[in-house]
Amino acid sequence: MNVLVMGGTQFNGLALVHELARAGHTITILNRGKTEARLPSGITRLTCDRTDLAALKSTLAGRDWDCVYDISAYRPEDVATMVEVLEGHTGHYIFASSTVIYAASDLLPISENHPVERGETQNSYGGNKLLCEDLLMQAWRERGFPMSIAAFSMVFGPYNIIPEREQRMFMRLKAGRRIMLPGDGQTVGQVGHVYDEARALRAMMQKTATFGRRYNLTGADCFTDNGYVDTFAEVMGIDPAGLEKIFVPTNLMDDIYAGNYSLTEGAMDVLADTRSRDDTRNQSLFQINRLMPRLAPNIHHWNRNVYFSIEKLKEDTGWRPEYTFRGAVEQTWEWMQSTGRDQSLEFDFSFEDDLIKRIEAG
Repeated sequence: MNVLVMGGTQFNGLALVHELARAGHTITILNRGKTEARLPSGITRLTCDRTDLAALKSTLAGRDWDCVYDISAYRPEDVATMVEVLEGHTGHYIFASSTVIYAASDLLPISENHPVERGETQNSYGGNKLLCEDLLMQAWRERGFPMSIAAFSMVFGPYNIIPEREQRMFMRLKAGRRIMLPGDGQTVGQVGHVYDEARALRAMMQKTATFGRRYNLTGADCFTDNGYVDTFAEVMGIDPAGLEKIFVPTNLMDDIYAGNYSLTEGAMDVLADTRSRDDTRNQSLFQINRLMPRLAPNIHHWNRNVYFSIEKLKEDTGWRPEYTFRGAVEQTWEWMQSTGRDQSLEFDFSFEDDLIKRIEAG
């Protein structure tokens, strides 16, 4: 099929492009042309800054696609322009949303029917994703625009553009550092491997059962914080029993969430897309990702279990995740070693040392 990928050179988009190429599709990517990437041969690349809406319309005018994957839309105007240009010119439009749209819950797993968060605890990233979804659902209901939504959760794997997640943990363990765990280390989380998620997007292509619907997209496994760390250690050949773990007391974690204790100086632009960069509490919330990856800490408290159902996606497409959590860790560690990142990556762990001193001082 003739497929357009908006983005296509970083992490999720790059994995998708390689998956589509392996399946024999004809692929065009559209982006600003500023990111170098190892792309499959035969790819057509259109260069355009999609935030220049007039330029985007001109670039895509008169072109027809069997399927369009929009991995790089973050604002409602991005999606509105795509609908305007593509209506009548694509057999399927698949939008990459996020599970940060969902409200907090103690009823798990969180399914697609779960309430979303539109209140003041939501940040601009999640709020804009919801507005994008609203536009698409309206276009589907009113005019039958053939759209589907894939709500990505915590994504794991090679070329992750958020190194504060798995890459920091690998390098922390490699350095033999003491491992800090929030609370008692029993909070439950979930990740999806980037290659599995690329296969899921391909499985959705022109599946009419997916039109007008949102699907959670993540892995099948769940783990505790303790299990997360122990699995990393085992994969790296480190005996988990020999790890020195420091459990961050509940009252200190609550202080961090309340904005009363900062883990580091300055904003974390990659991790926190907040309503205000000067919002100290939001910055503190997202800083805990430097201890242990957390999904939407602005919505889910630090010790709240968070995981999602993928049953609807499996039922409607036949897709199944191939990677277990351990398999995802193994594959990503192999990638880090093969690319030399295990030797070249550097992280600042000084905030951990400061936090350890505070804990030990009582």
